[in-house]
Amino acid sequence: MDIVFIEDLRIETVIGIYDWERQIRQVVALDLEMAFDNTKPAATDKIEDTLDYKAVSKRLIAYVEAAHFELVETLAEHCARIVREEFGVSWLRLRLAKPGAVRGAKSVGVVIERGARPG
Repeated sequence: MDIVFIEDLRIETVIGIYDWERQIRQVVALDLEMAFDNTKPAATDKIEDTLDYKAVSKRLIAYVEAAHFELVETLAEHCARIVREEFGVSWLRLRLAKPGAVRGAKSVGVVIERGARPG
C-alpha cells in the first residue's frame, strides 16, 4: 500500500464548547495519511494521475475555515468524509490537533481511521 500524506496543515476555525471559544478563531492542525496506488503516476509523471495533495489541502482549508463546530471529533469526521468521498480515498488516518487547548500540553485532539486499510 502506498501512502500520500499531508503533515501539520494549520487552519484557523471556530471550534470549542465554551462561549468564549465561539467568539474567536483558533488554529487546528491536520495530519493525513491516505491510501493511494502511486504506480500509475510514477510511470506517467502526470499530476492528473496522482492523489493531488494540494487539491486535498485547498479543499480542507476552505471547509475548515468556514466551519463552526464544538467538538474536534465532529470536525475530524467531516474532514475524513470529504477526503474519502470527493477524492476517492479508500482508507485514511486523520489526526486533528487543537494546539494549546489544555494548559501544559502542546496539543490535544483525535486520531481516526476510516475505510478498509489496503493489504
